[in-house]
Amino acid sequence: MRPYGLLIAIVTLLSQQGLASTKTWDGRYSTARIELSVVYFVPSDRKPLDDWRDRVHYYCRRIEKFHAREFGIQSKLITKVIESPFISSQTTAELRQGDANSIFFKTLSETDRGISFQTKKQENAFSILLVLSEINWRPLDDFYRLHPNQDGLEFEGNYQRGEHFPGAASGGARASYLAERGCGWGLVSADGWRVPYRGSDCVVYHEGCGHTVGLPHPDQANGSVMSLGQYRGWLSESWIDPKQKEKLKWKPETTAEPKTNDLFSVFRAIPQPIVPKPNQPITLNLHWPEKARVKNLRVRYQTSIHGPWSEVPYSLTETLPDKVYLGHFDRPTPVSYRLEAELESGESEELWGYFQVREDPSVPPSPAPPSMDLQIARAKPETSLQSVEKLKSIDLLSQITKKDFWTTGNWTKAEQTLISPKTYGARYELPVVESESYRLQLLVEPLDPPNALLIGHRLGSQRFATLFGFATKEGFKSAIENIDGRNVGNETTYSGSLFRINQLSQVIIQVTPKRVVMVVDGIQIVDWKGEPEQLSLSDYWKTPNPKSLFLGTYDCRFKFHQVLLTPL
Repeated sequence: MRPYGLLIAIVTLLSQQGLASTKTWDGRYSTARIELSVVYFVPSDRKPLDDWRDRVHYYCRRIEKFHAREFGIQSKLITKVIESPFISSQTTAELRQGDANSIFFKTLSETDRGISFQTKKQENAFSILLVLSEINWRPLDDFYRLHPNQDGLEFEGNYQRGEHFPGAASGGARASYLAERGCGWGLVSADGWRVPYRGSDCVVYHEGCGHTVGLPHPDQANGSVMSLGQYRGWLSESWIDPKQKEKLKWKPETTAEPKTNDLFSVFRAIPQPIVPKPNQPITLNLHWPEKARVKNLRVRYQTSIHGPWSEVPYSLTETLPDKVYLGHFDRPTPVSYRLEAELESGESEELWGYFQVREDPSVPPSPAPPSMDLQIARAKPETSLQSVEKLKSIDLLSQITKKDFWTTGNWTKAEQTLISPKTYGARYELPVVESESYRLQLLVEPLDPPNALLIGHRLGSQRFATLFGFATKEGFKSAIENIDGRNVGNETTYSGSLFRINQLSQVIIQVTPKRVVMVVDGIQIVDWKGEPEQLSLSDYWKTPNPKSLFLGTYDCRFKFHQVLLTPL
């Protein structure tokens, strides 16, 4: 059946039961059919995993089954894996310039363009682009869970009572519901998927199918997949919060039997002991549905992310085994394991997990030789942007939407966003913030064919502007205006397009006493060093308050989704 015919069949079946299809969180788009394009993303200086397809397809099967269990016939999730790794044009170091948001926008923007995601979107489905990245935001050996610092290596990850769950600070998973484009973007970094900790499949659904349709975290923390599910167990042990399902227009299916005793929902394989020592026998304790009869069971393990999977010799001697002997290991090591189970009823399921063999429960094993990430640096790499992860940011957009400030042109406030008019030289003064050094971070979306975005700044007593994507006969130009009285064409001029209509971009400007850095979607386009006295603002762009920063646009409507200022 063709996709359109399938959608008609689904809608017909829903109407017969008096049920409506599910919607995105804001109610704008139907999610009766969700099409998830899944991409394995590899920096230019890395090599794809030999078994990456096994890993990616495993997560796809898991999230499809979970979605079907939670939403029934009211929403169908279809995953489509891009069957070749997407090799980035950028190296690991280039991708990691900036913060975790930068690597998100850089990775997703490149992938979106590279696979022509915008043109492949299905009219009869809500489309999502999910990128599973080979790297983390910062150096991390995600198989050993070790992070380099100035003193050596330290354990980094979520580790509770001997069990490992995803959630390393260096990970950097992100997602965004792009309401104006009618689609979603999701990024799961290496820590969230490459190594199958218990709960990794929760991360893939959380970022790939949750935030991407606008789902927030629940008001009250619980074990649901959009809350703490990834820290408590596999995706099959989690759920969608009932109030959130109602918000998505899901209704109980009175004619459907709830799936609580199927193989997907019940099957578990927990190592015993949880933290084995070298040469200690290890079993996997198995949990099955009631009255199940096992037909086949295959067990494998791996002690290196790049190594082979070793088969565990196993003969099925009973119809419902409660444990399987995995073996023992003669030294401290991480272990990934995977089981493939088939019941006589025809149900089949695959489950992946992870544990560490340790001499002491508090001492993690060390890799020999160290992985690429641990060879790169003993500390966080130097970048052109100062880290602001632990600094307090000021939400200027929130202040703007609650109070009027000086403007030229008819600016529009709508749903916590600000939209500029399509006119020449539109300006909007920002609330005054007394800080000599600051970082300004914006999420912007051009609603017309892109033209100039301009941000007005202050450095000491000097005012100046950063210009992004000004359309000229020679192409798009960006620069600091003015330097020594010169605007576009000065030494900071960058040539190249930056924005696409109806697509979000992240813009970061960092201003310190003798330096200005401009970054778009994680790509640094300007890094100027000089004296404040060299900077000036042309009369055309001036605003009444000489202390104020301001937003400016030129012959293009821009929607501002975020305007954050962080004093440094």
